[in-house]
Parts: sequence; C-alpha cells; structure tokens
Amino acid sequence: MNFEVRTDSLAGAATAVGWARGHTVIIDRLPEGGGRDLGFNGAELLHLAVAGCVSNDLFREARTMGLELTRVAIQASGEFTGTSQVSGGIRYSVEVWGNAPADALRALVERVDRIAEIPNSLRRGTAVHLSEARVHRADEQPASPGPRRRSRR
Repeated sequence: MNFEVRTDSLAGAATAVGWARGHTVIIDRLPEGGGRDLGFNGAELLHLAVAGCVSNDLFREARTMGLELTRVAIQASGEFTGTSQVSGGIRYSVEVWGNAPADALRALVERVDRIAEIPNSLRRGTAVHLSEARVHRADEQPASPGPRRRSRR
C-alpha cells in the first residue's frame, strides 16, 4: 500500500495545511518559534501518528478476533532533546473498553503492540531520504500548489 501526504504553507507564514486523501490538518509552530500556534507541530504529529495507529489497529484487530470495542483512549508522550533536536523515544498508554472479558482485551492490546505499523516502523528505524529539492525566488509564482506530484506507474 502506497501513501502520499502533502503540505503547503500559507503565504509568508510558518502555518501549513497538510492533506492526504481529501483530509486536512493544520501544522504550525509555537509563537516563540515563529508560528501562530494554529495547529500541531511536527513532534506532536509524530506522537499522534503512534497514538492514531494503535487506536486504529485496536479496532481492526478486535474485529478480526470477534471482540467489540466501545471506546479506545491512547496517550503518547516523549521529548526532543539535544542541539539538533531528536526524539528521545515515545511512550504510549492504552485504555480500552469493550464487551469482552478483561483477559481478551489485554491480549488484544498486547497483540496490537507487537504488530502496529507505525510503532514497528519507528522501532525498526525507518529510513527517511530527501528525494528532491527545488528552490525559487520569492517573486516566482508556483506552477501548482505544493511539491510536484509523482506519477504512479
């Protein structure tokens, strides 16, 4: 399964809109970092990716195991440290409610912790590569909004 997300900043601002599949999110910096604090910062999005993945996978796996979940709450936390800020790791906690015995719900949580895609990608050190960089003068108008879309063949 291939994925592509895009961001495009508002003119003259650190605030950006991110989107994928017709869904959007606002990305920004705190005012002391030059932003307006109108949305998530990158570190929050990284942690949210872990929490969102675990939540989604709990519902998916519960369904395959014949369990009914009525609510899932995830809290992910961590910190960035150092001169060139790098994540010191992500910790997450899970609360699940469902119409199933507690031991079945506990087994579900343990299964998802082993198989969840985003946590496993981070645990295994997913490579990140800059594939292209184009630079423009401020007075040049972009041909289309955001980075050029790659064709799928």
